[in-house]
Amino acid sequence: MGNPSSPLFPCPNMAGEFHMEGKFKDRVDAGKQLAGELEQYQGKEDAIVLALPRGGLPVAHEIASHLQLPLDIIIVRKLGTPRNPEVAMGAIGPHRVTLWNEDIIHQLGITEDQKDRVRQSEMEELQRRQNKYRQGREDIEVEGKTVILVDDGVATGATMKAAIQALKKLNAGKIIAAIPTAPADTYREIGTMVDQIKCLMKPTPFFAVGAWYNNFSQVNDGEVIDILSSYHE
Repeated sequence: MGNPSSPLFPCPNMAGEFHMEGKFKDRVDAGKQLAGELEQYQGKEDAIVLALPRGGLPVAHEIASHLQLPLDIIIVRKLGTPRNPEVAMGAIGPHRVTLWNEDIIHQLGITEDQKDRVRQSEMEELQRRQNKYRQGREDIEVEGKTVILVDDGVATGATMKAAIQALKKLNAGKIIAAIPTAPADTYREIGTMVDQIKCLMKPTPFFAVGAWYNNFSQVNDGEVIDILSSYHE
């Protein structure tokens, strides 16, 4: 499906200049740069922007504002390993979509009982965020729509992949992944799952998403609610 074609090194921002050491200034800067790569979708009646909260929402907000498109969220949770929650052994998404990284599970000897406990805990957190962020609003309709799916970057891509699977289950018409930075191998994997992918930076070695931002401060629940409320007043 996808046909990844972006360059292997950072693209300039819309002013034509790189930030220090090729990094994004912050998530707002990353969103502005991505928006410039998505001009073809500006004002399209059947297009929407969906963010992976929390970090993906400020990026998506800039894209939606620039392209004059509706903005909403799709909540996905990483399934961290029992001993190191930062290492993803899978991810869950809406409608009970679950993806497992069988290689990690096998390498670490993770049991079915351990998998079930982590999954149940993250399902509860997913539902908590769903209730808190949506403030009683229904999910935005994606069937037949062109969906621009946004995060602030991906490492293993587990959460992005779960979101893509959920969107396919919901019969999205076309899926465009928009991510500021990713490792080259993850970029290629995601590219095979979507209709189009836009990624500005694929550094080698990758290290971590936050390594490619000068400011990668945590996005809190209040910021998420404020941004979404501005679109759904």
